[in-house]
Amino acid sequence: MKHATPLVITISRQLGCGGAYIGQQLSMELSIHYSDREIIRKAAEQLSISEKQLDLQDEKTQSFWDSFAFCNVYSADIYIPPPIQIMPTSYELFDIESEIIEHIAREHSSVIIGRCGFHVLRNHPNHVSIFLHGDMTFRNRRIQKLYNVSEKEAAAMIMKSDKEREQYVHTFTDCKWADATLYDLSIDTSKLDLDDCVKFIIDYLNFPD
Repeated sequence: MKHATPLVITISRQLGCGGAYIGQQLSMELSIHYSDREIIRKAAEQLSISEKQLDLQDEKTQSFWDSFAFCNVYSADIYIPPPIQIMPTSYELFDIESEIIEHIAREHSSVIIGRCGFHVLRNHPNHVSIFLHGDMTFRNRRIQKLYNVSEKEAAAMIMKSDKEREQYVHTFTDCKWADATLYDLSIDTSKLDLDDCVKFIIDYLNFPD
């Protein structure tokens, strides 16, 4: 792929499929920018809140009552001072992160992790979207090792993450997160070594148009 505009690779991933590792390796192999925590950091700076607080909302949607509470944070008794920091709604955070992603894509070639990047940059002329998935056994073992948790705890983490990401993507794109037709490449990382996945993606990028 040879274009005048920056190459942008977006990676959507199931928990435990090696998304961060593959993204970082692609960044190093291709000598391009890597964006994951940077998006949170920049969003936190714009909103004047801590990254730790924003982490609780990142790639998640709020329930109706959460949103109601945020919108009515000042409706309490006038004698009770309002909180200093007000968390953004899911929609506000999505808009801010989308703007950050679009800015990164304009500035330099990058690997961008999650946050509906495949949808935000769908009209970018030099964009490759990738979805990483894997079987439950593979993912569970990786999560046990990465987070030092039990098999049961790992399974609960995976189920919770899958549900949140599926809802997040559907809310902001009206698409089904795991629909392979949404992506240029869909890779089962439980069938390939993660480094082989990196090589496979690089080979794909080098295919002639």
